[in-house]
Amino acid sequence: MQSEFKITRRPSRQIHVGKVAVGGDAPISVQSMTNTDTCNVADTIAQIQALQNAGADIVRVSVPSQEAAEAFGQIKKAVNMPLIADIHFDYRIALRVAELGVDCLRINPGNIGREDRVRAVVDCARDKGIPIRIGVNAGSLEKDLQKKYGEPTSDALVESALRHIEILDKLNFSDFKVSLKASEVFMTILAYKKLATQIEQPLHLGITEAGGFRAGAVKSAIGLGMLLAEGIGDTIRVSLAANPVEEIKVGFDILKSLHLRQKGINLIACPSCSRQNFDVIKTVNELESRLEDILQPMDVAVIGCVVNGPGEAREAHIGLTGGTPNNLLYVGGKADHKVKNEDLVDELERVIRAQVK
Repeated sequence: MQSEFKITRRPSRQIHVGKVAVGGDAPISVQSMTNTDTCNVADTIAQIQALQNAGADIVRVSVPSQEAAEAFGQIKKAVNMPLIADIHFDYRIALRVAELGVDCLRINPGNIGREDRVRAVVDCARDKGIPIRIGVNAGSLEKDLQKKYGEPTSDALVESALRHIEILDKLNFSDFKVSLKASEVFMTILAYKKLATQIEQPLHLGITEAGGFRAGAVKSAIGLGMLLAEGIGDTIRVSLAANPVEEIKVGFDILKSLHLRQKGINLIACPSCSRQNFDVIKTVNELESRLEDILQPMDVAVIGCVVNGPGEAREAHIGLTGGTPNNLLYVGGKADHKVKNEDLVDELERVIRAQVK
């Protein structure tokens, strides 16, 4: 089904995080961050691979020490996707991970210290073609900005970002992206909208410390959705107090709902009612579990009765509508064959997998 609403992306300079283009006309990329101890190389590699299998485009790894930097080097060799090193304050860690093949540095230049240290990191990034992400967070604003504004505000976030940007501008370094994150949805939205008109660089979206899985997913969908619908945002991270793999799933669901990115099965399902001819909720839950490995975009409609079922089924690649005595399966918009309740999930999976190229 085609959308009548067209999103026009904000024009932005394109940078590259490893093989992934960010900004310009590139698809909006989906990121997450490992929550393992970086020095536990095996666990961190396993989590990165799980994120990659879920569809992640980019993964960020915290590198708080030189020991973690050395571990990062081992991790980078073992995976084949772009990695961002999350670094605070210590410029020597940034220089070391640059030597070890990092794809992007998340480091605020204003927090590194002396000018010679900032220049050393920026010169290294330029020489190796490594972009920088400036990450402003409402929970860690500079003390003078906290005093000036009294509390975190959208203007405070923007002023902090512009300080860091000015440093990079003076050093003639333009390959960077910026994030302005707060846990308060409207503060975050206002900050991004204000900064979006002042710079050409790509924007990394996120609602920081959004909460647990359910509340965090809702807050992220609202905040990111409002910005993305206005064309603002080039890469996203959904921050959840949950398994990072769930962040990737929610991120893609947000993009799919806005028709900005298509990856994997898009399940269209009714909430079920007494008209249903089969257990819709059980069927959908089992299908979601079984089909997580499919990354090819595909609309699958699962509707429990004949009221809305035929219409939805005809618009989907694969559609199921409840019926008596048997349910009707549609393929490519046309009625194909009937299916008994006890065979529903197995038959749907078989037909869906047959369509995968």
